Amino acid sequence: MARGQQRRQAGTERVAGARRGATRRPAPRAGMRPMERLRWLAVWAFKVVACWMVACIGLVVLLRFVPLPVSMVMLEKWGYGLVTGEPMALQHDWVPMEQISSNARLAVIASEDQKFPDHYGFDVDQIVKAIDARLAGERLRGASTISQQTAKNVFLWNGRSWVRKGLEVWFTILIEMIWPKERILEVYLNVAEWGPGVFGVEAAAEHHFNTDAASLSAYQASLLAAVLPNPIRFNAGKPSAYIQRRASWTRRQMNNLGMGYLKRLEQSRGWLSWDLLPSLKELSPAH
Repeated sequence: MARGQQRRQAGTERVAGARRGATRRPAPRAGMRPMERLRWLAVWAFKVVACWMVACIGLVVLLRFVPLPVSMVMLEKWGYGLVTGEPMALQHDWVPMEQISSNARLAVIASEDQKFPDHYGFDVDQIVKAIDARLAGERLRGASTISQQTAKNVFLWNGRSWVRKGLEVWFTILIEMIWPKERILEVYLNVAEWGPGVFGVEAAAEHHFNTDAASLSAYQASLLAAVLPNPIRFNAGKPSAYIQRRASWTRRQMNNLGMGYLKRLEQSRGWLSWDLLPSLKELSPAH
């Protein structure tokens, strides 16, 4: 009888131990075989990456409908100023597309990415030309589209590492899938840098020309577009001869494209249409 009680007690302890073990987080055991440990790490790495991807998608969906208060590049510049003891005052005012001059929209497309309405985030021809030029020993030339620049400015940091470039590709694909072309351009015009601490076309218009984004002339817009490749080195309000030439070329391209070119952006609605998400439409910056 005593032995029976002992067996029942041992069984109870094993069941209790099993229940406690079921609630404990799995962890690699000290005696785990190398392949088992590798499998455990792979499972957890997959879970982490999957959660990160879902979070990225959720953020991109949210930013399709709400104004962007700050970008990663803005935070990077602000943080760098704090670290170096030279804090930078950021100038940034979000304005919806309806309050941005058509001249500014067309000038940026004419100067930066004339295939913007047609491609899916990447200009393959320009990428091939850039690679060929690099292999020929020429200076590295830019091949980034407006979509790529938007992805970099909003979600990433400045730099040329392969990690950043890979993340840029990921976010470019996401915004091309989820945002219409008009939204991509709207965000880009609101986060692009146009001088030290000057972000967005509204702040740029005020800073360089003492006007607002809605009132920018073709001449002023072409100057802003001309300095986009290096807004720290060049000044749209005090253009050098080189910037004047670039701005003149941009205006010729604007004339060639015509204002009707902007209507082509309306044909791209992204993979998530307004009709599918009517409730979120009310959160749009245009309202």
